[in-house]
Amino acid sequence: MTDVARLAGRPVIIGGGLAGLMTALELAPEPVVLLSAAPLGSDASSAIAQGGLAAAMGDDDSPELHLADTLAAGDGLCDEAIVRSIVEAAPRAIDRLAALGVAFDRDAGGTLQLGLEAAHARRRIVHAAGAATGRELMRALVAAVRNTASISVVEGFAARRLLVENGVIAGVLAAGGTGSMALATGRVVLATGGVGALFRDTTNPLGCFGQGLALAARAGAAFADLEFVQFHPTALDGVLRPMRLVSEAVRGEGAVLIDETGRRFLAELPGAELATRDAVARGVHRHLARGHRVFLDARACLGAGFADRFPTIAGYCNDAGINPAREPIPVRPAAHYHMGGVAVDREGRSTVPGLWACGEVASSGLHGANRLASNSLTEAVVVAGWVARSVAASADTHHVANALPPVPVRPDPAFACDIVSSSLGVLRDGESLREAVAALLPIASGNSPAADPAAVALMMAVSALGREESRGAHSRSDFPLRSAAARRSRITLDAAQQAAASLDFLPIARSA
Repeated sequence: MTDVARLAGRPVIIGGGLAGLMTALELAPEPVVLLSAAPLGSDASSAIAQGGLAAAMGDDDSPELHLADTLAAGDGLCDEAIVRSIVEAAPRAIDRLAALGVAFDRDAGGTLQLGLEAAHARRRIVHAAGAATGRELMRALVAAVRNTASISVVEGFAARRLLVENGVIAGVLAAGGTGSMALATGRVVLATGGVGALFRDTTNPLGCFGQGLALAARAGAAFADLEFVQFHPTALDGVLRPMRLVSEAVRGEGAVLIDETGRRFLAELPGAELATRDAVARGVHRHLARGHRVFLDARACLGAGFADRFPTIAGYCNDAGINPAREPIPVRPAAHYHMGGVAVDREGRSTVPGLWACGEVASSGLHGANRLASNSLTEAVVVAGWVARSVAASADTHHVANALPPVPVRPDPAFACDIVSSSLGVLRDGESLREAVAALLPIASGNSPAADPAAVALMMAVSALGREESRGAHSRSDFPLRSAAARRSRITLDAAQQAAASLDFLPIARSA
């Protein structure tokens, strides 16, 4: 095992997506280590983000309107103070990105072009290259990081464990193709993305299976709202994984959902195709479950102009043998974004001293039970600045550990994926969740490659089982109503294991 002495004491940022890159840039000129399992930006959800960043930039818009839309989508579980702070900071975040070299789409006069997405009352989606916003963000920010001398980039190494001594962060164990290393530090920022690849149908890169949550869980951190997973209703239906996203912005331009008979089956839903994502995803899921196929039809609203407005999506369609100008696009829901995550305060601090989290791996209180479209990239940029200031103001208290534990084996999500896909999908029920908990507990408690993903899945399943209501993206067929009282959930890995062990599994055995 290699102890990288020259990097000792520097903050370590784990993750090379938008949140990680922005945190590193905002910490400059303080020396930091940016640890990324893949080449920067190449395996991050940020890189394939299509819609853009939500910010009240239009003359007819305001942070108050953005706040109201976010709270409505969050279905009672947003932290209003956090939401207000983020939406008020959003326009400055756009300016900051532009200063870093992000080329947003503008009209001939240089004014930002603003898109419309579901549940937004105004056009406020700032985008780049049509629907290739993530790619442009990564291009500009990776270049900025590589040109910043204070950022030491370590690529090809995945964090496997956080070192904790006396309840405080002491370092990071990482492994790569050339061996392993120990980074001694008392300041770690998790920016590892979400859990989408724990589902068979997902738009996330296949490396996003909750590895950051597992790191935090083994370190003893608390989590919030892990049961809330957003399913994007319009992923391109096919065999390719991850599934290609057909951006909500296409529906914002007037595309409608139809079935194989041409019927617009969600026309009676309040908001129709531009209702909140959870409502549209449930509608599509139910229609598919009845034996129908579902298509997104942009022929009337975009027609021959589809490729000009959405060149990336047109390319995905063409690769699948579909001409969206002349035929509807087959779609189905796919796991897209995790509203839950590491429980953090306003500065991004977790419950473990020395551990921060930002981006999708964190639960800041912005999204509540159902993320408003395009708020996530905005959150990553804004909160990265908060985290950077907090980290910079914190003294490093690390010391080199006398004895280092063995580096855990490379995690394998396959076992957890089978269970999560069948029990934690768009519609859930208590019996399947109990079965999931029973299957996950012994694996999560072991040391096999399946253990860490199973631990994350176990916490999600226990949280979902405990929420006996339907709210936002969490929908229980056995508890279809929304509780009068809104409550956020909190859990730790120890608490999840104890709850799982105390469950009476006999009804499952009798019903088998």
